[in-house]
Amino acid sequence: MDKRLARKRALVLAAAAVFHLPAWSLDLAETYRLALEQDATIRASRAAAEAGRERLPQARSQFFPNISANSSRFKNELDSTTPDFLGRTVTNSEKYRSTNDALVVRQPLFRTELLAQYRQAEAIVADAEAVLERDQQNLVMRVAQTYFEALLTEQQLVLVGIQKAAYTTQVDAARKGFAAGAGTRTDIDEAQSRLDLIVAQELEARQNVELVRRQLQALINRPVTETVARIDLAKFQLAPPTPSSVEAWTAQAEAFSPEIQSAKAQVDAARAMVDKAKSGHYPTLDAVAQLSRSISDNVTRINTEYNQRQIGLQLNVPIFQGGYVNSQVREALALVTRAENVIEEVRRDLGVRVHREHRGVTEGVLKVQALEQAVRSAEQLALSSKRSFEAGVRTRLDILNAEQQLGTARRDLAQARFTYLVSRVRLKALAGGLKAENIDEINGWLQH
Repeated sequence: MDKRLARKRALVLAAAAVFHLPAWSLDLAETYRLALEQDATIRASRAAAEAGRERLPQARSQFFPNISANSSRFKNELDSTTPDFLGRTVTNSEKYRSTNDALVVRQPLFRTELLAQYRQAEAIVADAEAVLERDQQNLVMRVAQTYFEALLTEQQLVLVGIQKAAYTTQVDAARKGFAAGAGTRTDIDEAQSRLDLIVAQELEARQNVELVRRQLQALINRPVTETVARIDLAKFQLAPPTPSSVEAWTAQAEAFSPEIQSAKAQVDAARAMVDKAKSGHYPTLDAVAQLSRSISDNVTRINTEYNQRQIGLQLNVPIFQGGYVNSQVREALALVTRAENVIEEVRRDLGVRVHREHRGVTEGVLKVQALEQAVRSAEQLALSSKRSFEAGVRTRLDILNAEQQLGTARRDLAQARFTYLVSRVRLKALAGGLKAENIDEINGWLQH
């Protein structure tokens, strides 16, 4: 007996040790880190930003000397027909080789186009950086949205399972009661219809879990085989936004919004484009130095070598181009007007989004609190319905209705919690909050 008792104790301890091993799970911070590295959208945005940054050195290079070299080698065959002193035509064939080599150095001295082009490049780089910041901001929101959708679908599957178990119990109880003569066939049919409906909902919930996990997998570019860390309700904090004024959040969002910064950069680029177009009316002045060598340059200089050195200024004065420059200026001015109106459009849309997420947080607190009370009331109703049924005061249909109400309240509560969390993340992201801190705050509320 002692040996068997010791063996049982050893098995219990071993099982306890296994169940208490720290199970690794995918949390929000790890999801964001992986998405930051692997998400195709953010990687494409980084590449686009790198490409945009190259516009500045390209524009800067136009201020430096342009050095070019060219060389040519030709094999020439010349047939010439001329009359001789007797008036007869005489044809002469001549073959010779010709070479031309030149080294040209051109330094711009006065080109208003280059200054405008440089300002335009600075605006394009600023736009590229702002777009990258916007995409990184959107990544925070996409990660939070997908992660909490994964948690929500799993929670809904669990709740459906609880309802399925409750309805299964009611079906069994109805059948036993009918067999004992204490129930009706209608009780069985009613309970079975609820069970059949919840089975269909369970299939849909499983499909939703699989779909959202696929979305999470696409975001981090790796299979999601581990558990997704759930919310620890003991750490979960319900708090209204600080500051409470939506106007303060809107002002902060407008000050730090990468979308508005991008739109402003596009206005600057469009204005530089106007100056660039107007430069078509102005003359250009270049310093030019050239070193050239030619041998047998043409038929009259066969076997003659020339070495030439040139240095000087080259002035180009535009006189008439058929209205082309004026048309370019009008086009650029129209693009400036368009870009300025885009800023106003972005500002208004940003205000709407901030207002929506601000209300999502503010009203989310009240909604979660109300639904927590609704769940407690529904749990009490389900318990009271069962006891009243045992006392003969309530029917089995009342129990089924109470169970359904409880399931609906639990589902709505889970949805409200996740909506509150997503709105909180989005509001801080729109206001230009630090992305890592925004993620880490919510990540601290998860089970680890």
